[in-house]
Amino acid sequence: MSHAPVNIADLATPLKFAYWVPNVSGGLVVSKIEQRTDWSFEYNKKLAQIAENSGFEYALTQTRYAASYGADQQHEATSFSLALLGATERLKVIAAVHPGMWHPGVLAKFMITADHLSNGRAAVNIVSGWLKDEFVNFGLDWLEHDERYVRTEEFIRVLRGLWTEQDFSQAGKYYNINEFTLKPAPIDVPGRPHPEIFFGGNSTAAQGTAGRVADWYFSNGRTLEGYSENVNGVLAAAAESGRKPRFGLNGFVIARDTEKEARDTLREVVEKAHRPAVEGFAAAVKEAGASTKDGKGMWADSSYEDLIQYNDGFKTQLIGTPEQIATRIVEYKKRGVNLLLTGYLHFQEETAAFGQDVMPIVRELEADLARKHGTELDTSLLPVTNFEKVSL
Repeated sequence: MSHAPVNIADLATPLKFAYWVPNVSGGLVVSKIEQRTDWSFEYNKKLAQIAENSGFEYALTQTRYAASYGADQQHEATSFSLALLGATERLKVIAAVHPGMWHPGVLAKFMITADHLSNGRAAVNIVSGWLKDEFVNFGLDWLEHDERYVRTEEFIRVLRGLWTEQDFSQAGKYYNINEFTLKPAPIDVPGRPHPEIFFGGNSTAAQGTAGRVADWYFSNGRTLEGYSENVNGVLAAAAESGRKPRFGLNGFVIARDTEKEARDTLREVVEKAHRPAVEGFAAAVKEAGASTKDGKGMWADSSYEDLIQYNDGFKTQLIGTPEQIATRIVEYKKRGVNLLLTGYLHFQEETAAFGQDVMPIVRELEADLARKHGTELDTSLLPVTNFEKVSL
């Protein structure tokens, strides 16, 4: 196994863990395998409380307007995120939003209110958009691939400007802001200049945008080598702008007592896949990937099996025993991962198990890795856990 240079990794800072909020019916794999999950608020409220007491620091609420991926129900992301913030004490909740669906000034105001209501725990994930039918059927302008990232970059610059400046102005192709001040400002959180801005995409245009304006770059599931390629593209753009974004990676977790059990579960997921839904999704995303100038887009190299988990979570290969998964996670840390975004078949049970069985091994391996390279893991940055409050 090849190893990327550890100088791109923050060895002293513990990895952060997040989970996908299942605000969509049917779960996170497009398969008829049993998935003990639920899109209701009551289920998600309990899940959020389990997650924050199990060591998770973030949750990401998905956005779609036309329910897709074989699902038939989906809650709106920003309102659902606000409700989850109100149901928790420490968890940061990231609401996914589309430029083109929102005006950045309206979103900036909404997020400030959410930030005050949650004492500084609101965050946003900017999704440039690839599902053409949502825009066209809403009567909204549909931009071609690279142009969507031009709009996204302007959108993020407006968000940051309105959050950090008074009498902010920006003259752009898509947004023109004239000496505007939002009051109140976001909560003053030490080490955080404004609510965190997450952003994802595998294309060259997406990597450039992330490097120039995002606080966090989210990657779809990737192999070790594929992830390093994504990181390098973002780092190059960030260096030109004098910035240092952090990095998140998607991974679908199947942790079992033996590797065989885990692999058998994955095999069952694939065998029971809802083929028409997966193939319909594949057709839509392949069209999106083909629209990039260089053919490098989200899902551009994804197989049918990959797309059963619609953010390529199987590619990260977090499948096996807790020890195997923890070892794999730390290999990604060596390549610059700061946050791992996880999904599960059975959300409440498996987030609790991940916190109790996998995270402690990750922490031991992180501490060993740091010492080997002449530093120490900063345990003061570890999240609060309270397993006594975790009830299933």
